[in-house]
Order: sequence, then structure tokens, then C-alpha cells
Amino acid sequence: MEINKAELASAAAAASGAAPQELRGAEILIKSLQAEGVKYIWGYPGGAVLHIYDAFYKQETIQHVLVRHEQAAVHAADGYARATGEVGVALVTSGPGVTNAITGIATAYMDSIPMVIVCGQVPTAAIGLDAFQECDTVGITRPIVKHNFLVKDAADMAMVMKKAFHIARSGRPGPVVVDIPKDVSFNKVPYTGYPEAVHLRSYNPVKKGHGGQIRKALQLLLTAKRPYIYTGGGVLLGNAVQELRTLTDMLGYPVTNTLMGLGATPASDKKFLGMLGMHGTVEANNAMQNCDVLLAVGARFDDRVIGNPKHFAQNERKIIHIDIDPSSISKRVKVDIPIVGDVKDVLTELINMVRETTTRVEPAALASWWDTIEGWRATKCLDFDLGDGSVIKPQKVIQTLCEMTKGADAYVTSDVGQHQMWAAQYYGFEEPRRWINSGGLGTMGVGIPYAMGIKLAKPESEVFCVTGEGSVQMCIQELSTCLQYNTPIKIMALNNRYLGMVRQWQEIDYEGRYSHSYMDALPNFVKLAEAYGHVGMLIERPEDVEPALREARKLKDRTVFMDFRTDPTENVFPMVKAGKGINEMILSSEDL
Repeated sequence: MEINKAELASAAAAASGAAPQELRGAEILIKSLQAEGVKYIWGYPGGAVLHIYDAFYKQETIQHVLVRHEQAAVHAADGYARATGEVGVALVTSGPGVTNAITGIATAYMDSIPMVIVCGQVPTAAIGLDAFQECDTVGITRPIVKHNFLVKDAADMAMVMKKAFHIARSGRPGPVVVDIPKDVSFNKVPYTGYPEAVHLRSYNPVKKGHGGQIRKALQLLLTAKRPYIYTGGGVLLGNAVQELRTLTDMLGYPVTNTLMGLGATPASDKKFLGMLGMHGTVEANNAMQNCDVLLAVGARFDDRVIGNPKHFAQNERKIIHIDIDPSSISKRVKVDIPIVGDVKDVLTELINMVRETTTRVEPAALASWWDTIEGWRATKCLDFDLGDGSVIKPQKVIQTLCEMTKGADAYVTSDVGQHQMWAAQYYGFEEPRRWINSGGLGTMGVGIPYAMGIKLAKPESEVFCVTGEGSVQMCIQELSTCLQYNTPIKIMALNNRYLGMVRQWQEIDYEGRYSHSYMDALPNFVKLAEAYGHVGMLIERPEDVEPALREARKLKDRTVFMDFRTDPTENVFPMVKAGKGINEMILSSEDL
């Protein structure tokens, strides 16, 4: 949906010298969103935001999407932001509207997703008096936002929104909350236009990396015997995928992506060792532990990636860490060459330096390192047993989807659990921003809202939601939103009748005491999908997996819920237990 030129002109009235308009705070909010190029906003109305909703009624350039729960509003805006790189926007009312949105805000914060969440608040005179549907939005959200604002005067609205969008999208991205009391949205003030620029004295993220540090990094990289490139979600967020691929091709070094970084390196690239971490490949994890020079780009050495930091530190290695957020550097692992800056800019400078130098890594040493890696790769750690062919293996479902969508314009979202790990392991992502999942917070219920947000942004693309029978029920009411706003997504529930990852840990660490992990009162998902106006499919035999997927893909204009009845005993391997080193992997049930 294109922004109306007349409304854009109105939003920038000050620049043209036009006489100030008298506008309500809510109207200024709308003009601010229009000036920022916002196309979609996900929300749910309530008393404190009715003036804002009235202002939405009077405009035609921004489509509001009415969700069925505020958590889904934030998740959908989050999914939109992850797939497009634009700022996602959500709107919720005060009190329970805000508290319902908290999980979505925290999810975006943990994964550094650019978002602006507009919240209603009780009138300014009632703040602090325990008014109906009042809560301390600024206080509650402070630990899970990049910044938040309480707008006390409608005259400040445009500048606050300018700051909010600037903070959300610049530096290390993140969610920004704007809390608007009801009287502020109603009051009329002179509107002189949307600010063209914003200057924040206390907020100036560094973009350009230190040249001397980059030269030191280059020297280390070119004298390495066992080099390794480790990249995270920051490469995708920083739009530095092409730079990463260029550098990797120039050097010929092995590379790994985190769960959040998948797609930065094509899965088909021989230099790609797969995902690393708790459920990473043998070759990716062993290379991480045994390299002598590690280039970390847009990653944060979190616990699911390196395992026990003390174990990781046992092997001596030199670490170069590129990140736009200085607080992420040496937070969990001490690094030797910190480079603070925009990853795209830093990698560009590093590439130029590589081109200018005649020095290259010693071929024999690199060949020996690759021989070692190929030995680890030969374990084929992602191979799995198809059994006697009587039951659907979840890994096979993902493999089939991957094979069927090769070369297609497809996005894959997931919820959280075993199905998430299988999707990450067995779907080969060739391009960035095609794999949309909750990494840092590990939020169940995001799959359908993420898919809805992506489908609105990319209506011609295929959008698949890989989920489980547990996760999907946390936001399943959004099937209603899918129908109302015509977002035909394809939902693939790997239904093993357990909270699978919980069951797996209970089997391994709790001697098979499956405490409250069995789902013994599941709905009939086929009938439930049909009740919401969609297509439901039950798939119980391995030979029906591919035909069901083909049929679902043919139904381009329908949301399809595919209930795959999968092996309830299947576990995710490889696996690194909590507290263990990254290369202390369990490869199968036989290792338990």
C-alpha cells in the first residue's frame, strides 16, 4: 500500500512554510506514522486508544490489522520487521493491553528487532491513582525495550515519534515503546510538520570501525592456521550478507551461522559447516572449539552457542569480534581484537584491505584444516533412522518441504521446541530473512502471527509456519485474523502429542519422568481449522507427506492447517547438555 502523496505533504507542512494546523494528538500520531512510511499496524482497540482509532478511521494510507490478542499484534509486527528490515508497528490499549503485549516486546528485544509499540494510557491527571486499566507502562517495559517514552504533551508527539523510529532502527535495533495518555491523544495543538532530522546528544551509535583494529584483524586472519568465521543475526540485521559472502569467498575459510543467522551463508555452500550450538553439527561445533583464529560477526557468544564458557576457554585461540553494540563485546567471552561498528561498514573495509594486500593464508595449513573438518563432516551427524516406514519422522517432513521449495519464493516461520530445531537443521536456507523464529527469548506461539505479518508484507510469497501441537495453541485464535485479512499461510504442525523438547529433557535428565509434558486433550485440528474457515488436513502415513504438501501449495488462496502425526519418541540430535562444552555432543539415543 503506497502512502498518499497529499498526506505526506501534509505531514511535512512545516518544510513548505504552511500555516500550522490545529490537530489532535492522535492525528499528529497518524501523520507521524505516515511520514515514516508505515504501511501496516497491528493492534486491538480499548478505551485509552479510542481517539487514536478514530483518527485511523479518517485516513486511508495505513492498513490496521485487528488481531485477536495483543501478544499476537506485537508478534505479527515483529515478523514483518524481521522479513522486511523495516520498523514493525503495533498499537495496544492501556492496562491489560500493555501487559498482554509484554511477551511480544521482550521477544523482539532479545533478538534486536526494530519496532515501535504505541500504547494507550489513562489520562495524565489519573496516572498514579490506580485508575481503571492503569499500569506503569514505562516501568514495566523498561528492562525489555531499547527506550520508552511517556508523551505528556500533544505538542511533543511528532518529535517523540521521530526519536522512537530513529532509536528503533539505528545502532543495534530494538523495540521502543511510546505511551500516550488518553487526554494527550485528544488535545489539540498547533502542528508544524514532522521533523526532518533528530539529534540525540546521549545517543550516537558508532558506525565506522577503528581502522587500526581492522588492520590487526586482517593480520591475524591471514596468519591463521585454523581460521573460522562465526556469524549471528547481526549480519542479517545489518544488511551485511553480501559483504560476508564476498569475504568468505575471498578467504576460502569455513563459516558457521547461529540459529538467528541462518541464510547469511547459503546452505549449499561447501564452506558452510551448518548451524552451531546446542543442536549444531559436529563439524560446526568442533571447528568452533579447535580453531586458532575466530572471526565473530554480529554474534554474542550466548549460552546456546558456546556451551560452558570455561570449557570454551580451555583451548587457546585469538578472537576478533565485530559488533555495533560495545556492550556485547567481551560480555561472555574475552576477545583479543574488539571492533565496534556497523558490520556492513566494517566488513567492507576489511574486504578492501584483503584486496590491497598480497599476503594470503598458508595454503598447506588451510588445506590441513579443511581435511580435519571433512573428517568431522564425515560423521553425517544429521542422518536419521526412518524406522520401519510406519510412522512419520519429523525430520523427513522438513526435508520434504525443503526439497519441494528449492528455488521458490518461500519464507519459513517456526514456534519454539523440537520442531524449531528440526526446521533449522533440515531446511537449507539459501537467502537471508527467510527463516523467522524466536531465538533469544524462545517464545512459544510466535509462528502464526509471524507468518501473518510476513504474508501481508510479501503477498506473492509462500509462507510456511512450522509448529507443534503445544506451541500452536498459544496464539491459535489468530486463525480468525488470517481469514479476515486474507493472509493464506500454510501451517505444518509436527504433532507428537508431547511438549517435545520438555519430554526430551525429561527423558535425558529426569529418568523418563514425564511430568506434565503429555498432551492428552488435544483438539481435532482439522475441524478447528475448518471452524475458522480454513482447510484442515490430517496426515498419518509417511507416504502421504509429500502429496499433502503438494495439495496445500496448490491452495494458494487458502490457509491450510496440516496436522502431521509424527513419531512421539523422536529426539533432536546432536545435543549438548547444559553445562557441557560445545564439542561434548550427544549424537543419538545410544550415547545416553
